[in-house]
Order: sequence, then structure tokens, then C-alpha cells
Amino acid sequence: MDAYDEDSGARRGTGAFEPLEPPGPPRPPEQPRPSRAPRQSRASEPSRPSRSGEAPYPPEQSDEAEPSEPSVTNGTNGPTGSVASPELSEGGHVLSSPLAPPVSPRTGVAALSPRYQVGAAVALAVVAIGACVHLLMVFLSLAPANTVTKQHGKAVEEWIYPEFEQNWKLFAPNPLQQDIAVQVRARIRGADGGSRTTGWYDLSAQDGRAIDGNPLPSHTQQNELRRSWDLFVATHDTNNRPIGLRGTLSETYLRRIVVLRIERENATAKGDVLVSVQVRSRTSNVPPPKWSEEKVSVQPVYRELSWWPVTTDDTEGSVR
Repeated sequence: MDAYDEDSGARRGTGAFEPLEPPGPPRPPEQPRPSRAPRQSRASEPSRPSRSGEAPYPPEQSDEAEPSEPSVTNGTNGPTGSVASPELSEGGHVLSSPLAPPVSPRTGVAALSPRYQVGAAVALAVVAIGACVHLLMVFLSLAPANTVTKQHGKAVEEWIYPEFEQNWKLFAPNPLQQDIAVQVRARIRGADGGSRTTGWYDLSAQDGRAIDGNPLPSHTQQNELRRSWDLFVATHDTNNRPIGLRGTLSETYLRRIVVLRIERENATAKGDVLVSVQVRSRTSNVPPPKWSEEKVSVQPVYRELSWWPVTTDDTEGSVR
């Protein structure tokens, strides 16, 4: 029997007998790999004849890297023992990096451009300086007489009066318990040369009717007339004579207010001239509650001022 017979179970070309592998399931056919265009390299070029004593050019290695085995990763930093590098886009910008924390968007002033940031800082500084100056002026107006108020008292008064004057009577032990109404009447010269005097206009009652039922009354309706009369009383004696420069200023201020209010009432017809005005106050005590045993007079008390001539400055000031 031939040693190389197929039935002998021996492989040809070997000197030992080996058992044949048991038949197994057929292997799946191998998928054809995508073919690449052959890359021209110097190795494919015809070699140049070498000179005597020189070795021919060695073939260059191909740029195609051999497939490497997949590396084991630890789930966070890429392959074990190495640091994962950030992913880059085509332009070289970092898209994401597992090591860099997420950047939160800017909000508020930091989100503005540098130019607007400078503008916002300047605006805040101006507001802060204005608030500090106002608080300082209010403090100096309420503080006892000192060196600063003696030297700069006029500037403090011009800043405070009459718009920002402070009144602490609400917190006094005996708050105001009187109802004060400011009234005015006018003397008018008609177009025919005659003179007439109007009746009394109750300006405080007009302001009260405008405020009643109004959820958001204006500051002028609430305080303009009342504060001007309080300033007049505080800067005049019992004979209605002004005390110092503030007395003259309060008189001019009150006169312009009443002139403006009379013109709103259309007291003068076409061709009439407003010659003078007279102001008076009507003071009546607030009745005590029913459970109180206090007795007060309910009769009103009037304080009439002299007639004030109306000048061109008063009428122009009322228009402004």
C-alpha cells in the first residue's frame, strides 16, 4: 500500500502521520475588501542603473499603515494608559473635550460688549453719585447748625426747598388735628375799563375732589398747594411779614401757584386783565371720636393775606 495513498490519513511531504481534522461547519465566505487605487511610489518606478560600487535605491515603504489591533479603553480617557485628546473639527477648533468643564453662558452686564459695559458703569456711577449728594443735602438740611450749613446753607436750601422738604409732624407726639383749606380770589379789570372781584375759589377742595376715587393721584394734586402754604406759614410771622430770604421766595412761589389755578378756572374773559390776587386759609379742627371726652371748637378760623399785585413774571411763570 502506498504511503502516500489518500486513504492512509497521512499528509504528503511529511514524515509523520497526523490525524485529519474533523469536519466542521462550513466557514462563511470572506467579504471582498474594498480595493484601493494603487499609490505610485518610487518603488514601482524602474530602478536606475547603479554605478559601480553603489547599492541600488532601497524600495520606499508604503504610506498605508497596517491595521493594528483594537486597544482596550477604560471608558473615560480613551485607551488604557493614555490621555484622550479633544476632538477637532476641520478648521482646528476644539469641539469637545472630556477633560474641559462646560462653559456657562454670560449673563447680565458681562454679556454686553466692552463699549456698552463702560457705558453701563458710567451710568451706575452717575446715579450713585447723585443719590449720595441728595442724601447729604437732606442730612444737612435736618442737622443742627454747623460749619458746613453756615458756609453753604444757601446751596442746601436751593437743593431741598420746596420739592424735597422733610416734614416729621406725622411722628410728633401731637400730630396735626386740623383741616386747612387754601382759598383765593382775584381782582380783574375788564376790557371796558371796569374792575370786578371774583368770589373765593376753594383750591384745596378742588384737589380733594381730584384725588377722591383716583388710585394713582399725581404729586401736584396731593402736595403742591399744601406744601406751598406750609412753607409760607413757616417763613412769615403772625402779621404775614416775611422772615429772611426764604419768606420772599415762599411768597413768590405761592402767588404763582394761585395765579395758575385761577387761569385754569377761566376767571378772565377775552380782553380781561388779572390785576391782583388775595389768598386766605380756612382752618377748622377735626372733630374728636365719639368715645373721646375732648372738647374742641368746630368754628373755622380764617387768615387773610393782603392783596398781591400780579406782574408779568407771575403770568409767564404760570405758563411755564
